[in-house]
Amino acid sequence: STQAALTEPYRLEANVLEGDSMDQDVESPVAIHQPKLPKQARDDLPRHVSRDRTKRKIQRYVRKDGKCNVHHGNVRETYRYLTDIFTTLVDLKWRFNLLIFVMVYTVTWLFFGMIWWLIAYIRGDMDHIEDPSWTPCVTNLNGFVSAFLFSIETETTIGYGYRVITDKCPEGIILLLIQSVLGSIVNAFMVGCMFVKISQPKKRAETLVFSTHAVISMRDGKLCLMFRVGDLRNSHIVEASIRAKLIKSKQTSEGEFIPLNQTDINVGYYTGDDRLFLVSPLIISHEINQQSPFWEISKAQLPKEELEIVVILEGMVEATGMTCQARSSYITSEILWGYRFTPVLTLEDGFYEVDYNSFHETYETSTPSLSAKELAELASRAELPLSWSVSSKLNQHAELETEEEEKNPEEQTERNGDVANLENESKV
Repeated sequence: STQAALTEPYRLEANVLEGDSMDQDVESPVAIHQPKLPKQARDDLPRHVSRDRTKRKIQRYVRKDGKCNVHHGNVRETYRYLTDIFTTLVDLKWRFNLLIFVMVYTVTWLFFGMIWWLIAYIRGDMDHIEDPSWTPCVTNLNGFVSAFLFSIETETTIGYGYRVITDKCPEGIILLLIQSVLGSIVNAFMVGCMFVKISQPKKRAETLVFSTHAVISMRDGKLCLMFRVGDLRNSHIVEASIRAKLIKSKQTSEGEFIPLNQTDINVGYYTGDDRLFLVSPLIISHEINQQSPFWEISKAQLPKEELEIVVILEGMVEATGMTCQARSSYITSEILWGYRFTPVLTLEDGFYEVDYNSFHETYETSTPSLSAKELAELASRAELPLSWSVSSKLNQHAELETEEEEKNPEEQTERNGDVANLENESKV
């Protein structure tokens, strides 16, 4: 009875989590320690169960600095990192990259230095150091330290003229060829990694800025979602293009739960407005229409939504020709309803001046708090009375005609012709 009393709360919670499935073994660890459930399933939990699980901060998918907030765990095929060792080294942090850079050169110098010392030791050059009649493999090589120095001089092609290989050592000539070829490969590989890492366009993305907030307001009579982008450098981004994604949980009609569903937000793909000439800060606009995921979202409903807007700016760096990508995101608390961006561009004497102090500033403007769908319904209702009046007039005209026909049956028979008169006479 004591064990049943202890396991009863777990049994109750497991039944709720499993959708009242009595076939599940609730005393098993799998049934007690349930995985995280989607929001739709958590809404059906009791208040004392769901309260602790739903009290959590909105987790970003992409941080404001553009870094993706995703960690890859339980990766079993780690050998794939070694098959692409060049990219793996480039993606490493600077401290690890420099450590590998130093270790590779040091290990190769020590390895070939050891071989040079073994050749000299096997040939007996160490025993005839002071013998002028003896021709060693490498002159003035009298120990491991001198062999290590000769290895460095050979691989880096730095010759000081003190230690020199002789022509009486064929094994040394072969080793010299091998070290020269392998040294060139190591130099090309490591220097290439360092060059690519130094010239990565990630730092160029630091000068591409996004506004801290996105705004929703009216533009040309339509409700629009807008954010601002800018480039701090004088060198331009060639073939710049902008994209936007909506990250939001979704449940399909079949009951499948998609935790991070990605939906395209049209920022001018069909009109070509997504291709930017990013010389001065630009305001990117998304028209909220029937194809927009914000079609049914109003001002009151917006804070309740758990969504994130990810914006991606891509282009080629004019100086290097390498592709650059800058990212940022906006959550619901960073979307301001009824605001516009403060202008930053002014015309000076012979040039345009951009004031980046006002880049993130917004000001409030009169904007309806209804959703775009509700605004469209109101606009359609405002046009309905005209159609109602036309249809009502047509109905009234039809009713008058029927009344006249009922009041004047004799005239109607005369209109029908002589056939009706003949029928009446025949009846008489």
